[in-house]
Amino acid sequence: MKITILYLYYDLLNLYGESGNVKVLKKSLESLDIDVSLKFSTLDDEIDLTDVDLIYVGSGSEKNQLLALEHLKKYKEEMKEFILSGKFVLATGNAIELFGKEIDQIKALEVFSYSAKTSDKRIVDEALYKTALISSYILGFNNRNSFIVNNQHPFFQSIKGAGNNQNDVNEGYNEYHFYGTYLLGPLLARNPEFLRYFINELIKFKDPNFTIKKIPLNLEENAYQEFLKNYYSEYIS
Repeated sequence: MKITILYLYYDLLNLYGESGNVKVLKKSLESLDIDVSLKFSTLDDEIDLTDVDLIYVGSGSEKNQLLALEHLKKYKEEMKEFILSGKFVLATGNAIELFGKEIDQIKALEVFSYSAKTSDKRIVDEALYKTALISSYILGFNNRNSFIVNNQHPFFQSIKGAGNNQNDVNEGYNEYHFYGTYLLGPLLARNPEFLRYFINELIKFKDPNFTIKKIPLNLEENAYQEFLKNYYSEYIS
């Protein structure tokens, strides 16, 4: 099996080591004897979604986010078709905002109906979330000055840390195979059970008959358990 990952704006949208998401994805897929093709695309590049299975896009400054948005708008219909066809997108940090209706009244890609607005106060916190997708907790980090409203398909529920906005314990957006969250970290490296879930879903979509082995993630699991024990023991059962 071959899986092709397109890493969008790898140079502009990588504020918090978010390239770690791509690195752990590639390494984990290769541990299953899957051939991984990793493509990089940024401003002035033509975005070709032919044969792409997964798009990853990470967090950036507000200036770089809008530069990426203007470039991405040229591929608005292709991106929408890609997502609605069930192919995979992982968007972390403020990249989640690109796929909504607007960012502070600037039109975004309009794939989904949520909108992003500037917050009165910057949101900075370590977060502990739950999701219906897996049994484990989700670890992450928030550092943003924006929030989203009109979110119909939340990804996570907050136990500790900010939700989508001041009045919402729900966070992120998950519909079709679009996984969007403000969480930084990087998300996949910090959450081994979610990494396995995400990869299993990706493989099943690509080839339902492929035999999936358990990915060896001992280092990641030990780090995850140690962090839970040291910082969130009062919140977990």
